[in-house]
Amino acid sequence: MPTAALPPSPQATPARRDRGDACPGVLRLHSADDGALARIRLPGGFLTTDQARALGRAARRLGDGDLHLTSRGNVQLRGLSAGCGAELAEALDAAGLLPSPEHERVRNIVASPLSGLDGGGLRDVRPWLTALDAALCASEAARGLSGRFLFALDDGRGDVAGLGADVTVRATGDGGAWLTPGSVRVAAADAPLAALVAAETFLQAARSHGRRTWRVSELPLSQAELGRLVRDRLTAKGIEHEDRPEPVGAAEGPSPGVVGDALSVHVPLGRLSPIQWEALTVAAYSGLRLTPWRGVVVPTLGATAARIAGSLERLRATGLVTDPASPWLRVGACIGRPGCAKAHADVRADAARTLEVVGRPALPLYWSGCERRCGHPSGDHVDVLATPDGGYRLSAATAGQSMRTASAAGPSQISAALAAITS
Repeated sequence: MPTAALPPSPQATPARRDRGDACPGVLRLHSADDGALARIRLPGGFLTTDQARALGRAARRLGDGDLHLTSRGNVQLRGLSAGCGAELAEALDAAGLLPSPEHERVRNIVASPLSGLDGGGLRDVRPWLTALDAALCASEAARGLSGRFLFALDDGRGDVAGLGADVTVRATGDGGAWLTPGSVRVAAADAPLAALVAAETFLQAARSHGRRTWRVSELPLSQAELGRLVRDRLTAKGIEHEDRPEPVGAAEGPSPGVVGDALSVHVPLGRLSPIQWEALTVAAYSGLRLTPWRGVVVPTLGATAARIAGSLERLRATGLVTDPASPWLRVGACIGRPGCAKAHADVRADAARTLEVVGRPALPLYWSGCERRCGHPSGDHVDVLATPDGGYRLSAATAGQSMRTASAAGPSQISAALAAITS
């Protein structure tokens, strides 16, 4: 199964932000060693087929041709020329991917990618997704959210509820919705507005404490204190609610293969080539859903068995992972060299070479080119960190156990170091 993200990472610490939010978007490009970078928010990871084609054209015409998936089900275009911002924004706006210039960086919403496709959830979260996105774009206050603030809409199966979002809405068995922060049950019809209220409460709390904060975890408040503020604001807005303990459940993404009325594929290291993206758009006669586990779900409602089998084989032939036992499901990496000036190594190439030797690791591996550890998971995993001397430092981060570490002078010694801390 794809990597699950559960408890906070040992590397994550509350931060005081002394500068403005520099998180990239479509209208604010980030300068990298391989050119400018644009991050395109796709609420829930949902794309129509026409939107997918428009993204592919933009990547080929303006960038390096590839589409880079993020841990929030969004897409990054890399290798952009510094002067292409206006052309990119125009192309994405025409495709319906830029509904509000003032809110484009705050539309971070993950949603259960199989919702409504496999019968595994308690309700289809697509109406919630549409309503929350519209509410965010209509909220003047929401413009103050950082580009890292995250909403999660869980259909009850517990997949995205474990991703450490700032605001989570999860379907309950009695037809309602559980909301955090606040740990309350609200009516299903009120869930999108309740999520917005929780986010606006966060903003108000951050201002009252005179701090520039990007995530709920950075507030100088306990969960209980923030919960009380959320409940008070829900009451003021006329949203009925009742205390409800946090639901339990394991969080993991869709397994590759045929899953209900959908095809599921994993994208090695989250990088889709033009050929792979074209194959996905051909298979996506009813759209695509990008997952926070760097995978893609292709709905197949109404497709014949022969078409489904053919599509799966064509996707496999491009290098996309369709086998649930593939070791690629347990390996991730930041962009590394040559795309990032701060990276100490080409971690993606090293990860690929090491995988041939290690095979399917006991714990998920995440390779980082520097101490920032961009995109690292927050669940149990092995942190493989490149060091300035050309080596790596490995740390096994597992819940309930002390940190175990080992060093490797180079990629060839990773296998031995990994065995030392996981055996």
